[in-house]
Amino acid sequence: MMKVFKNLHQYDAAKGEFFNWMYTTVRNAALTLLRDKKTQTFEYEEITESMYFEANENPFTELEYHDIEVYLNQLPIATRRICGLFYLDGFSVKEITESLAIKEGTVKWHLSESRNRLKIIFEKSL
Repeated sequence: MMKVFKNLHQYDAAKGEFFNWMYTTVRNAALTLLRDKKTQTFEYEEITESMYFEANENPFTELEYHDIEVYLNQLPIATRRICGLFYLDGFSVKEITESLAIKEGTVKWHLSESRNRLKIIFEKSL
C-alpha cells in the first residue's frame, strides 16, 4: 500500500479508474516480492536413509498388537498404511515407493508425519 501513496502522482484519471490503478500497483508490488523470494537460494540437507529418530524409550515394547492398532487408527489412512508397511511389516522405503507407485519423498514425509502424530497421541495418553 505504501507504493500506492508514494506513486499517487503517477495516477492519470484519463487512463482509468483509481481503484483499477491502485489494484494493479499493489498486485505488481506483491508479484515483485514473490519473484524476489524465489531467486533467493536456500541451503538444505537432503534426507537420507541413514537419518532416523531413535528414542531412548520405545512405547511399543509393552503394547500388544491390538493396542498398537488403536493408536495407528488415529492416523490418516495414507499415513497409517505407509507407517504399517514400514514399521510393522518391515518394508523398506524403496519397496514402499515401488509397490504404491509414489515418490520416495512422499513416503518419507508420511513416516515423519506418523512419528510426529504418534508422539502427540502418546503424550496425551500419558
